[in-house]
Amino acid sequence: MKAVVVIISLMVLGGCATAGRAPWSALAGNTASCAKLDSSQELALSMADEMLGEGRPHASLAHLEALPADMAQVRLRKAKVWRLLGRSEAEPLYRSLLGSCLAAEGEHGLGQLASARGDNVQAERHLLRAVRLAPTDEKMRNDLGVVYLDLGNVEQARFEFLTAIELKDNNSLAAVNLVSLLLYQDKWQQAADLVSRFKLSPAQFSEAKYRAEQLKKPNTSAPARIDQVAAVQQ
Repeated sequence: MKAVVVIISLMVLGGCATAGRAPWSALAGNTASCAKLDSSQELALSMADEMLGEGRPHASLAHLEALPADMAQVRLRKAKVWRLLGRSEAEPLYRSLLGSCLAAEGEHGLGQLASARGDNVQAERHLLRAVRLAPTDEKMRNDLGVVYLDLGNVEQARFEFLTAIELKDNNSLAAVNLVSLLLYQDKWQQAADLVSRFKLSPAQFSEAKYRAEQLKKPNTSAPARIDQVAAVQQ
């Protein structure tokens, strides 16, 4: 089945921190940096989230650079910014979250990076770990569904898309992906019902139809929906 290509790169799990690494490089058991933030830090993170949501990643990063680099919440957001910018700095930051209170987010990011490299086997491993750690996160379930679909595991993909939709009723991202799956299976009426239920736009339907057509072609990669928007998960 065709590889999902998004924006980023593959990584493997790292070892424990060494003396020469930055404070955020520790992997196992790094829970201390998940402490509660003070009001000024929360405000700075909120501003960074807002900037990223508005499509201003560089401004978001500027706000993050004013915060302590060893905070897990800061490292997660920096990793997202670097990933969206296609920079290699994202990988070690995501890896630094493994074993912390944001381990699920770390696994999720590593899965996205692996998927971007076309390594869906590695992406599946990371995303399965992410979903086990955070089973009610609809974005992680959606992304796992995308990887399953690209691997040809249609029923598993359907299960993850439906789970993502039921976890968040207005989850248009998972809905578009499910429409792609239904069109891929030539289930046009079910796809039409879903488009009507979620009030998907003609552009969204065209996108789903295009991806379904690409999936049917041999040796062709279909555009994916793994976190292509700058939505920040808390």
